Amino acid sequence: MNSIFNQLNDLKKEKNAIILAHIYQRPEIHDIADFIGDSLDLSKKVVATDAETIVFCGVHFMAETAHILNPNKKVLIPDINAGCPMADMITVQELKNFKSKFKDPFVIAYINTSAEIKAHSDICCTSSNAVNILRLVASSNKHLDILFIPDRNLGNYVQKVSGIKINVWNGFCPTHNNFILPEYVLKAKKEHPLAEVLVHPECRPEVIEIANYAMSTGTMCKYIKNSNNKDFIIGTEIGILYRLKKENPNKNFYPVTNLSECPNMKKTTIEKVFDVLKNTKNIVSVNDKIRKKAYLSIYKMLNVPC
Repeated sequence: MNSIFNQLNDLKKEKNAIILAHIYQRPEIHDIADFIGDSLDLSKKVVATDAETIVFCGVHFMAETAHILNPNKKVLIPDINAGCPMADMITVQELKNFKSKFKDPFVIAYINTSAEIKAHSDICCTSSNAVNILRLVASSNKHLDILFIPDRNLGNYVQKVSGIKINVWNGFCPTHNNFILPEYVLKAKKEHPLAEVLVHPECRPEVIEIANYAMSTGTMCKYIKNSNNKDFIIGTEIGILYRLKKENPNKNFYPVTNLSECPNMKKTTIEKVFDVLKNTKNIVSVNDKIRKKAYLSIYKMLNVPC
């Protein structure tokens, strides 16, 4: 393992590269990454980096976003087939049809969408800033019909928290929606009665209802670090547990279920990272016409306070 670490470090220097990893990645990917974060953290890091090459350990829409924000840099993805089922749950034609049902539609697109969808949206959001973005949009444009795509669970959550009526697309994250279930939460609470339950807002409403808090992965990490509590039940993709344990060695973490693993996030391996960096493979790029339109929706998002 040390050998490949050393070789990767040499390659990064040679190619002026940075390795970015989403928090749901495998533990060994956490260990080789220069920066680990949630979608919002990673978007900001992409803008700030001076590296000429970005190796993005995540899924395809994340690498696309990196290229949209940095068109003059090489963006590589270790596994070109690492997609996002939620992002695939809405097409451009479906979005056009959705918008056609409203007089004055304004589209808030979750970052978990393709570049083409972002290009046909008005602003992006992440789970960290979705509530603030919705409030800002609603206060500035009271006459608009606000559409939220593609995650119904996040959409319903921000609608409930904000009290603002929106029109939500019927998409979802299979990992959060299908495997983090109320019965698993109740079982975990029974086994660990002193633990706080923290869940991602991509979870079902009935899961959020019985949790202590719903929050993004980045917010979870900050909250736990500053909390006096020692025990936590975590309701999101289990890749986050490695970072939580590493940053909080004296605290205890229990997944709602070990089934909450994203198969696409786990497609990335150290060997694939090494291969794409050494051979400059799996370059992710976005058509310039689409990129410029998508950039506007992401740029607007990055200028909204969390």
